[in-house]
Amino acid sequence: MIDRVLSLPERRAATIIVSIGVLFALAYGSSLVLRPKAGGRIVIGDALHHYVQLRSAVFDGDLHFRNDYVRLYGLQGGEPGTGWVYEDTPTGHVRNLMPVGPAILWLPLFLLATAGTWLLNLAGAQVPIDGYGRLFQATAGFSGIAAATLGVWISWRACRLLYPARASAWATLVLWLASSAIYYSLVSPTYSHAASLLATSAFWYAWIRSSDASPTRRYAILGGLAGVAALMRWQDAILLVPVALDLLVNVRATRFSFARAVSLGLLSLVAATVAFVPQMIVWMAVYGQPLAMPQGGGFMRWTEPALWSVLFSDWHGLLTWTPVVAVALLGLVPLARKHGALAAAMILFLALSWYVNAAVADWWAGEAFGSRRFISCFPVLAVALAAGIDWWTPSLRKLAVVASVIVVHTGLLLVQYQAFMHGLRDLAPYPRGAYNLWLARFVVPVDLLREWLGR
Repeated sequence: MIDRVLSLPERRAATIIVSIGVLFALAYGSSLVLRPKAGGRIVIGDALHHYVQLRSAVFDGDLHFRNDYVRLYGLQGGEPGTGWVYEDTPTGHVRNLMPVGPAILWLPLFLLATAGTWLLNLAGAQVPIDGYGRLFQATAGFSGIAAATLGVWISWRACRLLYPARASAWATLVLWLASSAIYYSLVSPTYSHAASLLATSAFWYAWIRSSDASPTRRYAILGGLAGVAALMRWQDAILLVPVALDLLVNVRATRFSFARAVSLGLLSLVAATVAFVPQMIVWMAVYGQPLAMPQGGGFMRWTEPALWSVLFSDWHGLLTWTPVVAVALLGLVPLARKHGALAAAMILFLALSWYVNAAVADWWAGEAFGSRRFISCFPVLAVALAAGIDWWTPSLRKLAVVASVIVVHTGLLLVQYQAFMHGLRDLAPYPRGAYNLWLARFVVPVDLLREWLGR
């Protein structure tokens, strides 16, 4: 009986992934009702900059964001740190530091909410149809949860193309529930990381699936998906580098000539550019040029990357906050032994992601649960973890125990982090420093329970 229950992930992986996504959506929706933020706003932080692009394009028919920022921030004028809202770019627009991709991803559900509100008003309701209301903002969160869930499902499918059902299912589920991905699938799905998870998962699935496809078809698809990934998060344009490596590998293996590789590389670049056109349109409108670095030249410190800190610092370090990533990285060894060319491409992507994320001026990514900018690496880490589990070949019960320990370990940190973020700072310290990051998570739930029972 126990083994049959424990075998559910490998027998019903897709159902479990969708079910978790539904539970996340229910939990997220409940939080919007039971614990609304001050002022009623749902879209906050970086996500607001994606959202104003969507609302302005749909309701105002332009890319002038000043009225959107003033309304959503509740500005009266003169508030500290808001001077940029009233400053014009060379084209007379207000700056926007975030990619347009998530706004495009949210569009279908946003339009559905608009149509639903219009129908309600026809029936006698009096709900403003302006894109500012909570229903409209909530579509961003639910779209993000759907994107993350679909991305995880695609990553699982990518694993299944290479490894058995057990290794694939457990690797994907454990990585989802024990990495930063869980936070940006459940707590903050309006951030771009859910969209990035979906886009990069589609890219790597296509990479594996198209290995036997015609070169023209393969590299057009990979280029287009790399462009889509860059549309969600600009850093993911680095996916074009593994494509270039793959072309060189094929030349070395004499599968086609160097001239053919150049033409296929140009095809990938054109496909990526076409997919990236929406961002270029936004930049042309806002900054007057098709390519831009909205944050300014000082945003990237290419010669001073914080390579050690971005991995090991207690300030959102990738491996210190989410050790499951370290376990997944070990799987790159058996992956390389069995699928050398794929492993080389994936390792290159991981290395480039490491360097780019370390080179950002705020390598700790502001306020974050872990090193959130590495979520685009989710499908690569899932495949690596599946390779590791397949090599290890543990018994089902041993695998379940180890997986549970890893998931609970991160889950306790998530509880601690959320308690702190919701103001319970006497009971839940911020996860920084040896004790607060590694040990406090085991004490905080007990203290929270005592506080609740003592009321």
